[in-house]
Amino acid sequence: MVSYYYVLLRGQPEGCYFLHFKKMLFRDTFTKNLLTLVSGTSIAQLLPILIAPVLTRIYTPDDFGLLALFMSIATILGTVANLRYELAILLPKEDTKAINVLALGVSISLALSILSLLIIILFQSFILQLLEEPRLRGWIYLVPLVVLLIGMYNTLNYYSTRIKKYKDIALSKIFKSVTMVAVQLGLGLVKYGFGGLIIGYAASHLFGNMQLLKNVLREKNLIREITKTEMKQQAIRYKRFPQYTFPASLANQLANELANIFISIIYSVTTLGFYSLAIRMLAVPSSFVGTSIGQLYMQEATEEKHRTGAAVETFKSTLRKLVLMGLPFFLLIFIFAEDVFAFVFSEEWRIAGTYARYLIPLLFVRFVVSPVSINLSIFEKQPLSLILQSGLLFITLVIFGCGYWLKLEFKLLLLILVVSLCFYYLFFLLILFKTAKGNIYHAKK
Repeated sequence: MVSYYYVLLRGQPEGCYFLHFKKMLFRDTFTKNLLTLVSGTSIAQLLPILIAPVLTRIYTPDDFGLLALFMSIATILGTVANLRYELAILLPKEDTKAINVLALGVSISLALSILSLLIIILFQSFILQLLEEPRLRGWIYLVPLVVLLIGMYNTLNYYSTRIKKYKDIALSKIFKSVTMVAVQLGLGLVKYGFGGLIIGYAASHLFGNMQLLKNVLREKNLIREITKTEMKQQAIRYKRFPQYTFPASLANQLANELANIFISIIYSVTTLGFYSLAIRMLAVPSSFVGTSIGQLYMQEATEEKHRTGAAVETFKSTLRKLVLMGLPFFLLIFIFAEDVFAFVFSEEWRIAGTYARYLIPLLFVRFVVSPVSINLSIFEKQPLSLILQSGLLFITLVIFGCGYWLKLEFKLLLLILVVSLCFYYLFFLLILFKTAKGNIYHAKK
């Protein structure tokens, strides 16, 4: 990383490189907060990566495939459990309004989890038949609980971002990681089967919420300001989030998570197991770092918008950091993926390394674009977000549909998917840059 900053500082007076580097790291508030979040998330991700070679020798590719199916269902529902009102927590200037937005989001999450439980009770057999995976019978009842926990975590996470409790956010991610690793390892050693992976995943969300919940509970005066009337007013004020951001986020999650479901149905749960390990080892660590940057970006971009009506400087700065952080990591993985997966996880998992190499370009582009995609919420361009995310879902559905009807070999389908989505994300990035210009952009038109 030092070499990259050296390149950025070329042209500066001789002898100033260290001074500028030190200033960038320690005097820039954005970078300080970023280091706090990234250090926490790095520790949180290091634990599963370190324990993964043990888990791959305890659990089978089928077990990981079943976990991926469960996670896909829970993630699709959990990510939109608040109807995306959690994104509005940072926007009100008054804390009393923000706490009511938080309460609104949690209430919606609770309602959705109860609704999903009723649907599972009534249609469990149909759902499992659709998924072609009867082994999830019984385990699918954990989905509503996980949906509620994910919804709560999202609201608590954004509230902690609002009040700049970045250390608590980092600790919550560490608690989630430690819990998941401990439970999955413990149940795996007693031969509990794929259920150990699912229970560990569910338990991690429970413990992750505990660290962030205290930031709300200590605000007793603010809690007293929560009323149905105020919640309703905030629901109306930020109605564009459920109207546009919710379906856009749902389309995005469907585009990402339906891949797991389609792979299981079209190919096999074993193929999904290999694919899910590749994603877990690459996309999950990078997405956590990206999420940390995205949280800081939303805070800084919102403040710049309030000052100037635009967020161009924050956008450019964040984009530069993302490229410099992501490029060395993804390049190294691309070169050594197959041998690393075979050595670390056993020869049986070499094919996961092959899939990882195919996915690298897409994961890098997504790593750069995803954190700044929050621009569409900051500038309240929800209709545009809906169009873009719907396009992403459409491309994914078309490619998997062709894969099914033409009986494409999985590697070929993966290549087509990666190339198509890379071009789409670059187009997405161009739209985001124009959005960051905000009022300045509109004034020039």
